[in-house]
Amino acid sequence: MDNTENKELFLSTFRKNVQRPGAEKLLAWMETTDFFTAPASTRFHAAYEGGLLDHSMNVYNVLISKHFDPASDDIESFTIVSLLHDLCKAGFYKTELRNRKNDRGEWEKVPVYTVDDQFPYGHGEKSVYLIERFMRLRTEEAMAIRWHMGGFDESVKGGSFALAHAFEKYPLAVKLHLSDLEATYLHENRSE
Repeated sequence: MDNTENKELFLSTFRKNVQRPGAEKLLAWMETTDFFTAPASTRFHAAYEGGLLDHSMNVYNVLISKHFDPASDDIESFTIVSLLHDLCKAGFYKTELRNRKNDRGEWEKVPVYTVDDQFPYGHGEKSVYLIERFMRLRTEEAMAIRWHMGGFDESVKGGSFALAHAFEKYPLAVKLHLSDLEATYLHENRSE
């Protein structure tokens, strides 16, 4: 699916499932950023133009297909956490030229993505902060987005029990983390 079609699918899915006050203002703000064209990473997964959009849709698809129970789960919450969990990556990357050897062994300048974090607030917590500038999150949603990186989150490296407590108390946090892992490691191209 090309980037334009995927963006339309993102927007229609979001608008169909999310009716919360401020949602349209959030989408309008997102249109002023590079969210829909940014990569999802510099070189690990979906490291290409539009990769962040692809990754967000992949996480949504995994979360809904594997973890959503229409009898007990809220489609609005599942849509918000999956589509917006990496909002922190809007305005996060820039392109630089680096020297690399090509297939013929010759040096050439190639564009690469690098991190240019203008607002170093953390990963999940930055996404929560950006969303809440426009739209209120429920506690379970904020916890899911905050902790979606699981043990890969830098704040957990020192042995924090906050992650374990969040996972125990908020099943949506576990479901989002598992969906993010599956989308990243099983569904997305790891190299360009």
